[in-house]
Amino acid sequence: MDIKRFVLEKAKEAGAGARSLATASSQLKNDVLGAMAEALREHSADLIEENAKDLEYARKKGLSSAMIDRLALTGKRIDEMAGGLAAVAQLPDPVGEIITMRQRPNGMTVGRMRVPIGVIAMIYESRPNVTADASSLCLKTGNAVILRGGSEALNSNRMVVRILQGVLQQFGIHPGAVTYLDAPGHEAVLEMIKLEGLIDLVIPRGGEGLIRTVTENSRIPVLKHYKGVCHVFVDREAELKMAGDICFNAKVQRPGTCNAMETMLVDEAIAKKFLPKMLKRFAAAGVVIKGCAATRVLFPEAKKIAEGDYRMEYLDLILNVRVVKDMDEAMAHIAAYGSLHTDVIVTGDYAKAMRFVREVDSSAVLVNASTRLNDGFQFGLGAEIGISTDKIHARGPMGLEELTCTKFVVFGNGQLRQ
Repeated sequence: MDIKRFVLEKAKEAGAGARSLATASSQLKNDVLGAMAEALREHSADLIEENAKDLEYARKKGLSSAMIDRLALTGKRIDEMAGGLAAVAQLPDPVGEIITMRQRPNGMTVGRMRVPIGVIAMIYESRPNVTADASSLCLKTGNAVILRGGSEALNSNRMVVRILQGVLQQFGIHPGAVTYLDAPGHEAVLEMIKLEGLIDLVIPRGGEGLIRTVTENSRIPVLKHYKGVCHVFVDREAELKMAGDICFNAKVQRPGTCNAMETMLVDEAIAKKFLPKMLKRFAAAGVVIKGCAATRVLFPEAKKIAEGDYRMEYLDLILNVRVVKDMDEAMAHIAAYGSLHTDVIVTGDYAKAMRFVREVDSSAVLVNASTRLNDGFQFGLGAEIGISTDKIHARGPMGLEELTCTKFVVFGNGQLRQ
């Protein structure tokens, strides 16, 4: 079977899965998710065994430490994957919810009902946990999902899908509801994103190159963010110990993620007091510091920063540091170099915090908290299928409501158009 036909058949399987899910009750979907969580835990050893093959392949390919970290499965991460499925099962089912009901002068009532989008294609790199997260969110919202993971995670993803499909079949749901596109090469992706009418939405998760390729070639609507150039601004009114802990967590806790801090902006009024100790702490953790002139005066070990560095998503233990004269300069920097992803202010000044929240145009703006908290699970969504920096349909972490659309529903008693 040629690649075009193969991809078409996979899309048709997903369509059959979506039709099967359309009749599934909330209770059935929750039961399936609970069983999937238990199945992942029961097959933990199998998942780690398959993941070991992928890790060996990734090392031979010379993938970065950040990519290998994203790829690795441990007992803890598998338990977290299962926990995500169980958490989604506990969330209210948005499908069928009727919102914004209004009565018109002629007596009819007009509202909107949340309904599934249909078939969603997920394209992503590494991170086998995305396979489970995307499947759980799509299943709960009545959407079928076509999963296209990277070649570096092929064995891990196949095993996850095999486990999930086994549970679907046990409950009488068409296994196409969780479909895996495991054809090698980029041709399969390029064919899949042309299937307008069979696939309703494409969500790419990965590097900027992947996302731009998908966006430029897709005939299907795409929800995405290109990169996560995230900032923390430490204001002169910040409590400095808290600021230090927030900045350290934002950069070091897991640097290979899109919500890790890439640039730290520091108010010049507290730079001398805050930066030397903070940058020593970063350096002790293996962080490479790139600093502006004022930063290098206070911390001579810092490397000279280039203007283009401020646009970099390092996904590694590399940090830009810039001293700014005030919050206005910090916000101007974010507007010039940010990616509309996640930006933070650390301050004890309520008025400044509220102004920062209003004026910084990012998908998530936080006050006195780490950038790493911009995450569907942390925000109470159960799990997320991705983070969108688009401004139409969904913005920020995409959970259950973001995986539905609405249709108008009208209740009348014989009204006619005059």
